[in-house]
Amino acid sequence: MLLYQAPVESQALMIEVFHDVDNDFTTVDQLKIWLLKNKQTTHWNSTKATTSAIYAILAFGQNYIDETKEVKIEMNQKPIVFENKEIASAYAKKTYFGNEIKSHLGEIKLTNPNSSIAWGAIYYQYFEQMDQIESSVNSPLKLSKEVYIKSNSSKGPILAKVDDQTKLKIGDILTSRIIIKVDRDMEYVHLKDMRASGLEIINQLSGYKWNAGLGYYESPGDLATHFFIQWLGKGTYVLEYDTRASQVGEFSNGISTIQSMYAPEFAAHSQGIKLEIVK
Repeated sequence: MLLYQAPVESQALMIEVFHDVDNDFTTVDQLKIWLLKNKQTTHWNSTKATTSAIYAILAFGQNYIDETKEVKIEMNQKPIVFENKEIASAYAKKTYFGNEIKSHLGEIKLTNPNSSIAWGAIYYQYFEQMDQIESSVNSPLKLSKEVYIKSNSSKGPILAKVDDQTKLKIGDILTSRIIIKVDRDMEYVHLKDMRASGLEIINQLSGYKWNAGLGYYESPGDLATHFFIQWLGKGTYVLEYDTRASQVGEFSNGISTIQSMYAPEFAAHSQGIKLEIVK
């Protein structure tokens, strides 16, 4: 393997170079952070890469192993106290009901008393009508979904965007367009695109596809279409597939959700869409 094809081993080597040659300990710690953040969303794909990275992290720069102080978490200026079982699993859950829910619950402060890096995730769960959900924001993963009516013309297919005022007809062909934006490389990503019960997917077959630099396995289902992406490099991607309007009524077209299976804290969802189909 060439050097430029082995980024983890190259990074580990640079850590040793900056430590032994330049005595640049600030750069060494920054290079170590890159290795850790790289491991957060991707895997070290060989034993050589793994041993090189671990050796570089432990042998050079600050000693991360000796730093065992807990990260302090405050919600509404009150510290969250973990039980022993929560400390062991690094997971805690707090439930609020009715009038207990206030805007100040969103004020969360984290303090890391160690000099080494630490990360985690905080999320909210709540109930909402599917067509009222708004797109998630402030995430390394960004996801949006648009639906178009596809029609033919002498110049080829024409796409007209569907909104809440659009009335679809039985037999209309719709194109679902999913736009993914990611600011770092990720592996093992799952995308679930929900579909209104008044629509029937045209391509019923599962299979692996390659589209504009993105490879994925597409698996249509009754409720949603699933996309399994092994490698999602930094950038913007567009996925499309067609459905046909088959039932009369008002439907929620659901949302699209995307999540890194390797680092579940990286997730996003699209806005909800409402569809009306008439005869």
